[in-house]
Amino acid sequence: MTTVVPRSAAVPRPELPPAHSPVRRAAPGDAAALHALSRIHFAGGALRERPLGLYAADAEDFLVVERTDGALAGCLGLRSHPSTPHGPGGVLYNFCVSPGSQGRGVGSALLRAALAAAGDRSLRAVFTATSGGGELFLRHGFVPVPALLAPPEWAGALDPRRGSRVLARTLGGISR
Repeated sequence: MTTVVPRSAAVPRPELPPAHSPVRRAAPGDAAALHALSRIHFAGGALRERPLGLYAADAEDFLVVERTDGALAGCLGLRSHPSTPHGPGGVLYNFCVSPGSQGRGVGSALLRAALAAAGDRSLRAVFTATSGGGELFLRHGFVPVPALLAPPEWAGALDPRRGSRVLARTLGGISR
């Protein structure tokens, strides 16, 4: 005798509204929100502390994603550096995602947008420094590199006490 175990029918899931806006370029009016989001990450040492005035001065370096309530879900700065050992390059900095938005694709969306912006600027490579594992960067094609390949003024400002490692992704085929 065969026993048949009934299966419950799959319940269709309703489409949920997106929890976050598309990536956009920050404006000077976003400085306070950039600072507030970043402050969450200062205490744990994930980000170097920067004053509000620096966010105001550099707001246009940033790409941001907003939550549906208007608060920032994440941000990432991209600064161009004309002088690297291999031509024009860029540096990604102040990359953070709010705790409630982590694991929802915000970081990946910001990183993809930053790489596209770097390509639009004809940058040959993009560098970043991380004191963490850097898994997201590694999944997006970054590899560990010696700091001497990075923009000298940026690499020289890295704090060796933080134990950061430099990662890079080529965009235009640099050679080592």
